[in-house]
Amino acid sequence: MIRGAVSGLVGGLVFGAVMAQIGFLPTVAAIVRTDSVALGFAVHMLFAAIIGAIFGLLVERQHTAARELLFWGLVYGALWWFLGPLTLLPILLGRPVIWDLTSGQSLTPSFFGHLAYGAVTAAVYAWGQAEPRRIGLATLVRGLAAGLLVAAVLPRDLLLVSLGVGAGYALLFGGRSQGTGPELIRGMVYGFAWWIVVALTLPPLLAGGRLDWSIEAVRATLPILPAYLLLGAGTGAVFTWLGDLRRVLFEDDVRRLRPDMSGISRLRAAGYGAVLGLAGGVIAAFFTGPAAVAEGLVVGVTYALAFRGRSFDPASGIGWGVSYGFLWWILEHLQGMATSSQLVAHLLFGAILGIAYQRLEERTSPWWLTRDQVAVERAAALREQILSSAPALWTLVLLLAAVIPTLAQPA
Repeated sequence: MIRGAVSGLVGGLVFGAVMAQIGFLPTVAAIVRTDSVALGFAVHMLFAAIIGAIFGLLVERQHTAARELLFWGLVYGALWWFLGPLTLLPILLGRPVIWDLTSGQSLTPSFFGHLAYGAVTAAVYAWGQAEPRRIGLATLVRGLAAGLLVAAVLPRDLLLVSLGVGAGYALLFGGRSQGTGPELIRGMVYGFAWWIVVALTLPPLLAGGRLDWSIEAVRATLPILPAYLLLGAGTGAVFTWLGDLRRVLFEDDVRRLRPDMSGISRLRAAGYGAVLGLAGGVIAAFFTGPAAVAEGLVVGVTYALAFRGRSFDPASGIGWGVSYGFLWWILEHLQGMATSSQLVAHLLFGAILGIAYQRLEERTSPWWLTRDQVAVERAAALREQILSSAPALWTLVLLLAAVIPTLAQPA
């Protein structure tokens, strides 16, 4: 709890600097019936310590790994944006609570400030609990290579950024891989964080020494956001593939190679995905045209191969499915094909695909395990997934799905 409060104070210092630049401290000071910037900062820091202590209690009870805390910090910051300036602050000031498009867009700087608070608080807390972990040169090179390979198919101005994305991914997530699918989604959210820092924050700071997180500035940088999301997602996937290739080529002890990496299990997974994708594509074709059939097939097969063995209950199936549907919407948006009106369809298709595939996969027991062993391993894997960043990633994807169209829509 104390470490959480200290972490919250550090995050509060960063957020306080943001609030000072956007002129929000007098509004906080109005809680104690004054417009003093100094008192507003003191009230803000008090709240920052309390909220940080709550964060410490939550993650300590969950026993979350240090490297997973970044995403939980982002979720926590976003949650307090809804609870704070949108809800509790108006109540404390005697104003009505209004959740509408205009209010949300007017508080865009506060939204990114809360994300910064959550990320910094989580980083400081993780630094306090992290065990020393060495990242070898080979892992770092793998991250750099992954970033460069993905950047080769994206806009050229991301080439230099890709080095930082790849190196950062290796340093933060260079441990045991969770599989191609989860790394795709984790990388996508990681790319969102890089967009905030590189595209939205650094240019005005370097040009004029001030932050500009206004709705106008955000809209100006939204066109490049899909490229950052795909850069992060691709880096996560390629980083995982390069690690798998290294293990296959250089692993001496064959007992460490998992039996479920066999070709038969992959073919079965692809078959499940093809059937589900075709069914969804045929239904979608009645509304969007014949091209939906081919797209549904591709989405179904790639989802099954990427998320094979990663859905342990209906909730995780829906979580990964919705996240993958959003990723496909972003991919089409980068190519100029997708519109905001198609977003809901992608999310719904992903949810149905995810839960249907989970139910099919659950009925298939690996040949090297008994039914009881399967149940025990599934329960252990589900617990491990819950304690990882997976639920935070699903939440952040839903947040992105809600925020991106909101920011782009004229008030």
